[in-house]
Amino acid sequence: MFFRGLLIAFALLLTLARIPAHAAEILDFVQSERQSSIQIADTLWRLAELGYLEHNSSKTLQNYLAEREFTVEQGVAGIPTAFVATYGRDGPTIALLAEFDALPGLNQAAVPRRMIEKEGAPGHACGHHLFGAASVAAASALAAWLDATGIAATIKLVGTPAEEGGSGKVYLARAGVFDDVDAVLHWHPSDRNSASPSSSTANKSGRFTFRGRAAHAASAPERGRSALDGVEAMNYMVNLMREHVPQLARIHYVITDGGDAPNIVPEQAQVYYYVRHPKPSQVKNLFKRVVKAAEAAAMGTETEVAVEVMHGNYPVMPNHTLARVVHENLVSLGGIRYDQAEQTFAENIQASFQVQRLALGSERQIQPYAFRQGMGSTDVGDVSWLVPTVGFTTATWVPGTSAHSWQAVAAGGMSIGHKGMHLASKLLAQTAVDLIQSPELIAAATEELQRSQGPGFKYAALLGDRLPPLDYRR
Repeated sequence: MFFRGLLIAFALLLTLARIPAHAAEILDFVQSERQSSIQIADTLWRLAELGYLEHNSSKTLQNYLAEREFTVEQGVAGIPTAFVATYGRDGPTIALLAEFDALPGLNQAAVPRRMIEKEGAPGHACGHHLFGAASVAAASALAAWLDATGIAATIKLVGTPAEEGGSGKVYLARAGVFDDVDAVLHWHPSDRNSASPSSSTANKSGRFTFRGRAAHAASAPERGRSALDGVEAMNYMVNLMREHVPQLARIHYVITDGGDAPNIVPEQAQVYYYVRHPKPSQVKNLFKRVVKAAEAAAMGTETEVAVEVMHGNYPVMPNHTLARVVHENLVSLGGIRYDQAEQTFAENIQASFQVQRLALGSERQIQPYAFRQGMGSTDVGDVSWLVPTVGFTTATWVPGTSAHSWQAVAAGGMSIGHKGMHLASKLLAQTAVDLIQSPELIAAATEELQRSQGPGFKYAALLGDRLPPLDYRR
């Protein structure tokens, strides 16, 4: 195609000039994708589609890659918005992850003050529009680099929906999407630049739906059995349980259905629980205890309870072999620099913070290399237990910005987000080139993963054999 022809011609000019294939060459290819990736990111930012409902966002990314001669497989693992785009042949297979789901209720204009454009609408408060756009840009640049150099390798861009509570990657991992992959690269928007190895918590969630018997709450209360009583009794017992759980455990819930009217004994009520801990085994045990509390609550209130496991994630398995490579590349590339308009935008955003966590200017810096244990969860975890996996963050948000905030949506919709995204594209592409050209790195990363897994490791998804909850955001 015309686009591919231009890139190949550019590469041939380099070859005629006897410039060897190295990192500078791949960065030129990434630069050629910059404007297209900004357009994609802005399109996804405006679409702001929720998990498993990202039909237009997914198609936008697929079309971009198909135009660049990737082979695209749609509807992977029974998920309509999941896809795998492949380019190249033979050699090592490097997978790049691309997320694209938004969060509910965080609609925001790209301005440095709270401005809701559409009340109740979703917004990209975790920057997954930037994630997806940066990853496809890096994949396209790598494809052009393979054409130019003639190196045998395979690039596999995996479109992963519903990271926010939907565990999209778990279903892909369970379906064997990563079985033929040698290394996985991913990244995430943030308020800082860091390639330090890190882990997360394992996580399992469930909806507990209690069913009772409706009655008039004033004239015939004795005939009713309150499903809401079941929910409240369960919550009370779980809150007592908090005194007797491991220190790093996290248990949180929200009542999603409490009944219809005060004068009706609730026939149905529901509570939604998350259980977290750095160790998957602890999550399994804690979730069983929460289920016991639900069963006891149902017994005590003469109601019935049904449990639906909604999602489950392994903790991220850090890979120091790969993390050191990414860190060195990030230091080499450097951080983000604001122009005057961006500086003013950032100052206004920081004025909205109640707590100043990070100073302006830190976006230019690279955070020191040091292991970090995070308390959040991500479905990247399951992938990282199967294939050597490495991730990083870039400063797509104003320093001090919290994820899942309107400030993150605002910065992600303008040039500050675009600059962080472009840095991510460069880092993904450069690291992939390093791995393709250094099979010994892949071998060392694989050996490290096997040691971390431990003897006899067999993967079993924490969410069991349930089908993807394609309607969980409806």
